[in-house]
Amino acid sequence: MVGLIRLLVLCLLIAGCVNDPAEVARLEETLDDQVELAEGVQILYSDSARVRLILEAPTMYNYLTPSDPRQEFPDGVTAYFLDENQDTSSTLVAQHGVYRRRNNLITVRDSVVWQSVDQQRLETEELNWDEQRELIYTNKFVVLTQPDYIITGYGLESDPGFANARVLQVDGRIPVSRPAN
Repeated sequence: MVGLIRLLVLCLLIAGCVNDPAEVARLEETLDDQVELAEGVQILYSDSARVRLILEAPTMYNYLTPSDPRQEFPDGVTAYFLDENQDTSSTLVAQHGVYRRRNNLITVRDSVVWQSVDQQRLETEELNWDEQRELIYTNKFVVLTQPDYIITGYGLESDPGFANARVLQVDGRIPVSRPAN
């Protein structure tokens, strides 16, 4: 009798594990095997065994499609650039970011603000970094604030460290006077 009960329980368990084909089909439609989702992302970029950049984002989509592999940060991104001593030398904040692996191009947009520890600040709506050419650029309106002046205009080109940033079409240059101590 005990053997019959065990057999009956086993049959019920096996019968209870059958998946509804319609439910499986619905689930397969909602899943995308070409996109990975990560939340609370922190990515470290290094060069010569030293961390050079810390990127943080609340959400990252990693698109695996061979024609356009990319990482998107739709809920904003913050990047901390580190110097040789591993201290933060500048910070970049944007509301959206995309890294296109095929051409090594990073684009950040929507309220882009780059701020350095030596009181330089760049504000624009879009900024691109071409890793191969080591060029940061935009054709959008920019406000570049230096310790002694503010430059407004359209377009910007710079090296990755912003040591040689130049506004391409200057609209205005405003001297900044600092109060005497």
